Amino acid sequence: MNFAKYLSVIAVSMLKFAGGPLTGLAIKLSWIETAICSVVGMMLTVSLIVFSGDFIRKIFRKDKPKKFTKMTRFGVKIRRKFGLIGIAFLTPILFTPPVGAALSIAFRYDKKEILIQMLISAVAWAIAQTLFFYFVKDLIFK
Repeated sequence: MNFAKYLSVIAVSMLKFAGGPLTGLAIKLSWIETAICSVVGMMLTVSLIVFSGDFIRKIFRKDKPKKFTKMTRFGVKIRRKFGLIGIAFLTPILFTPPVGAALSIAFRYDKKEILIQMLISAVAWAIAQTLFFYFVKDLIFK
C-alpha cells in the first residue's frame, strides 16, 4: 500500500491544489489515485476552515479597519458576478484551498453549500489537471 505516497499528495493539495497532481506524477501514482488524493486534500482544508470559521473569526476579530488586498478585491468581483459557484470554480486553480474557503466563509455562504460547491469543483479540476499533467508528461518524455 502506498499510504505515505497518498499522504504526500493529500498534504500538498491541502495548501496548493495544483501541487497534488504534480506530486502524484513525481512519485508515480496512477492518475486516478492522484486525482482522489488531490480532492481529499482540498476538501480536508475546506472542511477545517468551514467548520472552524466562526472560532477563527472570534480569535482574529479586531476593531481595526479591514485591509483590501488585490486578492480580496478580486474575490469580491468574482462573488458579485458569479457568487459561490465562481469562488469554488476558481479555488483550485487561482485561489488556494485555504483562501477559497476563507472567502466563502467571509461572504457568509451556507456551510453545506460551500462544501458541495467546493467538492464539485475539486473533483472536476482534479480530473482535468491530473489528466493534463499525465498526458503532457507522456508527450514530453517519450
